[in-house]
Amino acid sequence: MGDSIKTYVFDVYGTLFDVHSVKELCEELYPEKGESISFTWREKQLEYSFLRQIMGKYTTFLEITKDALRYAVKKQDRTLTSENEEKLIEAYLHLTPYPEVRDVLERLKAGNKLAVFSNGSHDMLDPLIERAGLAELFDHIISIDEAKQYKPSPAAYNLVLENLNVRREEVLFMSSNGWDISGAKSFGFQTAWINRGNQPTEELNLKPDHIFTNLSGV
Repeated sequence: MGDSIKTYVFDVYGTLFDVHSVKELCEELYPEKGESISFTWREKQLEYSFLRQIMGKYTTFLEITKDALRYAVKKQDRTLTSENEEKLIEAYLHLTPYPEVRDVLERLKAGNKLAVFSNGSHDMLDPLIERAGLAELFDHIISIDEAKQYKPSPAAYNLVLENLNVRREEVLFMSSNGWDISGAKSFGFQTAWINRGNQPTEELNLKPDHIFTNLSGV
């Protein structure tokens, strides 16, 4: 990856953890609608973070996740009871890590600084990473809550520099989200796009420095 890299920084949702591992519970609670609810939930979760960033209407990612879930269930003409909402939000704190994650983190940990950087708020990130048994592998868990600016805002990515005391070019930022890679590349990070879904590159003239199908390529 190059001698200039001093810190490996990971996005969380879709990069370290499978956001659609909630699909089974969605299906259990809403038969024949689980997959649709899961995908709309994620779609609206991202859309609401972008919209709130543009409108200057910040709220935590936990609240955005709840709002997105409510929309997703209503879209399928189903009722979200308080009990079902609680179960599904709790499931988001138990997302499944991708199979290669622990091995990759353990390998990179030797002699390197590792950090998480996410739109997720600490009330979501901390229990998720702790319950997956990965907390001890990270030197820092950085949430955009500290700036109240969602990625891909430059003010969000600047939190990495402030927390880790590194220069932009010394960071390798990894994300499965093409928009996040574009934002990080624009900010000046070195980037590795974890293209799990075999998606085309975003047309923003901000091509990733590296593209892998999973984190093992790093």
